[in-house]
Amino acid sequence: MRFGLKMKYKITMILILLLSGNISYSQKENTLLRQGNRNFEKEDYKEAEKDYRKALELNKESVKGQFNLGTAVYKNNNYEESAKIYSNLAEKNADREIQSKVYHNLGNSYLQSKEYEKSILSYKNALMNDPRNLDTKYNLEYARMMLKKQQQQQQQNKDDKKDDKKDEKDKQDQNKDQDKNQDKQKPPQDQKKISKDDAERMLEALKNDEKKTMQKVNKKKAKVQVTGIEKDW
Repeated sequence: MRFGLKMKYKITMILILLLSGNISYSQKENTLLRQGNRNFEKEDYKEAEKDYRKALELNKESVKGQFNLGTAVYKNNNYEESAKIYSNLAEKNADREIQSKVYHNLGNSYLQSKEYEKSILSYKNALMNDPRNLDTKYNLEYARMMLKKQQQQQQQNKDDKKDDKKDEKDKQDQNKDQDKNQDKQKPPQDQKKISKDDAERMLEALKNDEKKTMQKVNKKKAKVQVTGIEKDW
């Protein structure tokens, strides 16, 4: 009986030591979380992020630690990572209030990255958990507006590309028409040779035109006088 009591006593002591160790870890985790919160309130988001990461090293499953880390990362403009943190957190079973906040911040992360469709879906999930959240409703409408603008811009870019292609095609067609017209103006290659008499007449006409041209040039030269320098004396 005494042996049994001693063994029971030892087991109890081991359990107490294990529990005290867990309490110590929990206290350290909470200390880091509180420190992170203080830095966050001072808008020192980089230090806050460090504190939250240290806290999560002690307890990776901490919902509070993950949520706060996501918020600090978001404030440090790292929207891709904050979206990953919130996405992972959204998959865990949490109460509706926390889920609403997680999806709201996830929507904000996607909104900043201009992933408006994902943002809209996240805000809708947030409202499913908390339909009265006015901030989420406002952000949802804003995301819808930005998505519409994005789609309009994408459509405009497509139309501009089509217009550019059309202009290029019109230019190519115009160049083809010009080439055809030039080909029409060219004398046919198989044209018959002109007669000797016709050739002589053409040469004579050219000579006469050249004489008349030279006479006109000489008359103009006679009229043009070179002005010399003016002298004072």
